[in-house]
Amino acid sequence: MSENYDKLKLDNQLCFPLYACSREIIKKYRPFLDEIDMTYTQYIAMMVFWEEKKLSVKELGKRLFLDSGTLTPVLKSLEAKGFVKRYRSSEDERVLLVEITPQGEALRAKAEPIPDKIGGCIRLTKEEAAFLYATLYKILKSDEE
Repeated sequence: MSENYDKLKLDNQLCFPLYACSREIIKKYRPFLDEIDMTYTQYIAMMVFWEEKKLSVKELGKRLFLDSGTLTPVLKSLEAKGFVKRYRSSEDERVLLVEITPQGEALRAKAEPIPDKIGGCIRLTKEEAAFLYATLYKILKSDEE
């Protein structure tokens, strides 16, 4: 077989272990998130709201590397659960703002143990985790340069 075809071997792809690892980690989150009736995408959105309290859909998408088409159903679901409220900006009605509610703030206490539980499922040293984190963000932010 030609060397050119070696490029198409699954074992030679960086994207595949990243994809498979992402799926496996999200699978590890599932039982913990089921306890608080959330999906992984809802959870990461709430993590941003616990930090920022209020931001536009555009800003949220930038933080999560997600487009508005993906965020809209997530935000609708979070709003239906009472965790956030969505409304148009009074300065620019084209801007949709999302703000955490008191019920969303209260959810934070229930979610607080999840990172430690996940940390116990993933066998990396602190140094390995820090290196992986830095490397993954280097990839994610490569489009910004």
